[in-house]
Amino acid sequence: MATAAAGALSLLWGWLWSERFWLPQNVSWADLEGPADGYGYPRGQHILSVFPLAAGIFFVRLLFERFIAKPCALHIGIEDNGPYQAQPNAILEKVFISITKYPDKKRLEGLSKQLDWNVQKIQCWFRYRRNQDKPPTLTKFCESMWRFTFYLFIFCYGIRFLWSPLSGGLYYYYIMELAFYWSLMFSQFTDIKRKDFLIMFVHHLVTIGLISFSYINNMVRVGTLVMCLHDVSDFLLEAAKLANYAKYQRLCDTLFVIFSAVFMVTRLGIYPFWILNTTLFESWEIIGPYTSWWLLNGLLVILQVLHVIWSYLIARIALKALIRGKVSKDDRSDVESSSEEDDMTTCTKSPCDSSSSNGANQVNGHMGSSYWAEE
Repeated sequence: MATAAAGALSLLWGWLWSERFWLPQNVSWADLEGPADGYGYPRGQHILSVFPLAAGIFFVRLLFERFIAKPCALHIGIEDNGPYQAQPNAILEKVFISITKYPDKKRLEGLSKQLDWNVQKIQCWFRYRRNQDKPPTLTKFCESMWRFTFYLFIFCYGIRFLWSPLSGGLYYYYIMELAFYWSLMFSQFTDIKRKDFLIMFVHHLVTIGLISFSYINNMVRVGTLVMCLHDVSDFLLEAAKLANYAKYQRLCDTLFVIFSAVFMVTRLGIYPFWILNTTLFESWEIIGPYTSWWLLNGLLVILQVLHVIWSYLIARIALKALIRGKVSKDDRSDVESSSEEDDMTTCTKSPCDSSSSNGANQVNGHMGSSYWAEE
């Protein structure tokens, strides 16, 4: 039995690291055993160190958010409290939980007669009840500050290796990026719920696959370029979100404009016309296609499709901001639609309540908040 299990494991291992899949013709793993310019080649087993490192990064994140990000948020005036709580009402709560969170006109009129409340007050209750489950601004600020710090650090660290073969520093850069995305892969189920959850889930899968395959295939130049192109706009987005949560509207608008310009140039310019052109066409002429080549380029193309989707969302949000005269709602940080958030201004003047502090529909206690999105 043990011999059969060992044989099956050996067969699986051989299939997993098949040279026909991973390498071009006339290239074997033995060819990658020697040094390359004195530095050495990537090894598949290096990837295994990612998983304990991902757990370590997640633990560091918890400490960072608790002891660094939260004090910073409190220092600039972001309050440590949750959204306004809707007043208890058993009838409305039953409708909210069992029937609908968005009652239509007919149901609103029926509830109005049953409770002897006016329709506007009932609408207000449902809006507050929906917003009650949203994360407070403090939580969103801490999450964005962690991502901003990591993206900025990893970009400054990684840009040094764009012209280098595999060195110790480049190895750590690759492994740190891969571990970070593995940590995001798991933490997204506990992080703030986003409208583009499914898109981000696909993005994380594609990113993990690209980093892993490019490393094992020794395509570290391509991998380093792709990661740097993404990091350079990601930290700008997180910086804009931090400014938004802190109510620095002008700074938020400025950073969002810079982010949008950098995003469009890197994701719709440099990425497709330089990187994809090299991996799809120039590499075809140099080494020809092989199995993992198709997979790697397929993932790169999927990533470009996501870039186009996000660019459309960013352009749409920027257009709304121009029409309204300001950048105004953290669209992706809130689960509900912008029309509902705008209607919350009427709730504060209705019989349902007179004020609310630091609700999820607000940015640090004031109404109005943002149309730009964390795309």
